[in-house]
This record gives sequence, structure tokens and C-alpha cells, in this order.
Amino acid sequence: MKLGSMPIAVIMQRRTPTHRWADESWAAVGIVRDGGDLAPVQTLSESLDRDHYLVSGLELELYPDENDGYFENFMAPESKVFVLWRMQDGRAMPVRASVSYVEGTRMFDSGENADGVAMPPEVQAWLQAYLQAHYQPKPRRGRQHG
Repeated sequence: MKLGSMPIAVIMQRRTPTHRWADESWAAVGIVRDGGDLAPVQTLSESLDRDHYLVSGLELELYPDENDGYFENFMAPESKVFVLWRMQDGRAMPVRASVSYVEGTRMFDSGENADGVAMPPEVQAWLQAYLQAHYQPKPRRGRQHG
């Protein structure tokens, strides 16, 4: 059961690397809240060596079974939004985003393309309000011996 959601757009970047074995490299480099008035794909900047574009239509969703992962990410020194993306028609397109550290780890382990981008303060405040309302850390048990 979904307990919260936030529409977002992802800033994607295409770079022309100096490496002779690669023509280009792609990455998710940021997110912004989507107020519903964004185009599905919008060019932000273009140059010979670097392009940035904004892809809307994604949603951060919060489910109670991922609470431990949300808390772990929130408490990290640098909280992230994890973005899974795939190549579509010659362009990297984000397909899923999460604020769960556990789900982010699954994205990286899947063998697909994924990036962790800095969590904006607005998303961090939203996640904090959710955790305060819906999460109680498990009590620590004494030292367990194997």
C-alpha cells in the first residue's frame, strides 16, 4: 500500500568522453519536483561535449515495506535519489526512481544503468516528514554471538 508520492523530473546528461573506446557517456545528474507543467522531454543545454535535458513523468513512491531503506538513506552523510535508466531511441531515459537505499542497491546490482544523485532539500524534508509519521526504528538487541 503506497503511503506517499511526489512527482519528479530527472536531469539527464550526455557527455563526450576523452576516452578513445567510448563515443558518449550518459548519467542522471539531478532531480527536481514536477509541478505537472513540464514537457515530457525538455532540452536544458546543448554543446559539442555535453548536453542536459529534463525528463518528466516519474514519481517517487513510499511504501511501508521499504521503510528501513528510506531511513538508511535519510541518515546517510549524503542522501541520494536512485535513478534507473535505459537507452531509448539513442537517448538515456529514466524509468524509475527511489529514495530507498535498499532499492537503490537492487538497481545497481541488476546490471542495468543506474545512478545515485544528490537528494534535493525539498525531497529530504518530504522524506523526513514521512519517516516521522510512519517509521519507528527497531530496538537494538544486545550483541549476538554466532
